Amino acid sequence: MNKKFISVFLLLCLLAGYKNANAAIKLPGLIGDHMILQRDTKIPVWGWATKNSEIELKFNNKIYKTKTGNDGKWIIRLKPLKAGGPYDMNIKGDGSNIYIKDILIGDVWICSGQSNMAYQFTNPRAKIKYADEIANAQNDRIRQIMIEKKYAVSEQDDCKTYGWKSVHPQNTINFSSVAYFFAKELYEKYQIPIGLISSNWGGTKAEAWTSEEGLKSMSRYNNDIFILKTPEELEKKFEQARQNGEKWDLQVEREDKGYQNGHAIWAAYDFDDSNWETMPQADLWDNHGYASPNNQGAFWYRKEILLPQDAAGKDGILDLGGVDDIDYTYFNGQLIGQQKIGIRRYKVPASLVKAGKNIIAVRIINNRGRGGLLDQPRKYNWNGNKNSIDIDGAWKFKRSVKIGGRPGEYNPYNMPTALYNGMISPLKPYAFKGVIWYQGESNTDQAYEYRELFPAMIKDWRKQWGREFPFLFVQLANFKKADAQPQESDWAELREAQSMTLQLPKTAMSVIIDLGEADDIHPVNKEDVGKRLALAARKTAYGEKGIVASGPTYKNMKIKDDKIILFFENIGNGLTARNGKLKQFAIAGADKKFVWADAVINGNTVIVSNPSVKIPIAVRYAWSDNPEGCNLYNSEGLPASPFRTDHWDGKTKIKYRK
Repeated sequence: MNKKFISVFLLLCLLAGYKNANAAIKLPGLIGDHMILQRDTKIPVWGWATKNSEIELKFNNKIYKTKTGNDGKWIIRLKPLKAGGPYDMNIKGDGSNIYIKDILIGDVWICSGQSNMAYQFTNPRAKIKYADEIANAQNDRIRQIMIEKKYAVSEQDDCKTYGWKSVHPQNTINFSSVAYFFAKELYEKYQIPIGLISSNWGGTKAEAWTSEEGLKSMSRYNNDIFILKTPEELEKKFEQARQNGEKWDLQVEREDKGYQNGHAIWAAYDFDDSNWETMPQADLWDNHGYASPNNQGAFWYRKEILLPQDAAGKDGILDLGGVDDIDYTYFNGQLIGQQKIGIRRYKVPASLVKAGKNIIAVRIINNRGRGGLLDQPRKYNWNGNKNSIDIDGAWKFKRSVKIGGRPGEYNPYNMPTALYNGMISPLKPYAFKGVIWYQGESNTDQAYEYRELFPAMIKDWRKQWGREFPFLFVQLANFKKADAQPQESDWAELREAQSMTLQLPKTAMSVIIDLGEADDIHPVNKEDVGKRLALAARKTAYGEKGIVASGPTYKNMKIKDDKIILFFENIGNGLTARNGKLKQFAIAGADKKFVWADAVINGNTVIVSNPSVKIPIAVRYAWSDNPEGCNLYNSEGLPASPFRTDHWDGKTKIKYRK
């Protein structure tokens, strides 16, 4: 980005407020054919025209009139209506005569967050898993409008959209998968139109979705807000980040002993790797003596596989699970593919495939955090024309570059207020039922800040609309390799911060600690996520009585002799252990060292103990990035939320709202 670009960008932002000062009627991107308007409330319809113009709106056999202000803006609030339609609307004035057709009245939900909310059926894995769902999708009473990605330096009053689209095989492929299943559940239950406003952006932080006013109490964001508004400072940050990133990349290239002068030396078929270390199966190198801060830079992996005679000279497919962060994968010395975090499935040309010994080599660049191959839950396979061969097992590995973490990119869209300004502010004052939110992965390195930030964002949005609407959110799924022993966890702390947000009224959290995938931050099961959000909506937004919409949540504990007794809320018809004895409970004594514990259900309580801990003081449950096998549920089939009873940091005590 250069200064000229930023200057033009700012000019466009300034002009946005005056775009209709001398024009015929202009409607916001949200208002158009096939839209769904919120039932049972006054319905705002607005736009712009020449100042002091007469505006007339006809809708449902009623006529509404108003005049534009000196700023050219006008707004009319329609009388509340029950669910139904379709209706048409006619807006006249300032030389315009606009017809809007096929309008439904129902419930509208804002669907926002980062990539797991943005996740569409276009995802290759989702396209396969939900092929029948997509092919048979047909419901004109569920509609989505997608907001174009845009960051802004100040609050915008309009946004570009892709129009209201109904559920149909050609349209559904571009729906937010979570939002689609959420809407489908609600429609099946209530038989009313459901509108989805999809405003999301992958890899984004909560502070980017919060207004400047909403961040006032958090002075740590002031400098970034100033930079966002100041073209010269923004340009400096871009240039500095670009240079630092390039410097890091060049150092890795220069120092990588396995890759010199454009040649992948360590990928060669006959390279001698006899002195390399071995791991028993594909794994992060953090788990083999290279934990942070020694895990950034570059590592190489090598594996020999044996292929049958009938595989020789034929195309094949390598299924190689996930990688963290970037891989360059070679087969018999030739590069066959590369990508960032995600699942790798690479085609191997027939010319490279031999009978007998074949060599897979993987060069991995780790920018920050943990790094290496990911083995769970997928198998490593060779897929030929007639056979599939399991190639799980040992890998040789060796570090080639030791370096600190790569300087982060300077993304303006992730700066405080940037996405609120560009993608939430323009939605005002559109009427809606509530919000569903799936975000947090990008804030896991600031979990304690999130305790203040996330509630502040919710309160900010509610203040902007002037009402306390329902806000439903998804707790982070399980992700990364399971820990062999109890550990500290940024992801667990972020989940805890999300749980603490339940102290706000009209909030609900859907726990999906059992729906994630170790090697993919974007788990493909979005159906159950949508269903659990819909269950939360039925209780929190629609007020259904007697419905259990949450799994067990920790209430308090009692120490008795060498055991700790845990008490829970939201137990429904009782606590259950799915698939055997309870797992992922840990216990600690005065030394504050947690060890795995025995845990048994006793009525509506769980009793936790370990013979080595004679005087226990604290328990943790599912306290890790990926608490694999955690299995405490209520009888309604909803998983317990992770928790810890200790609060030695003085910050952790949670008061759950009943």
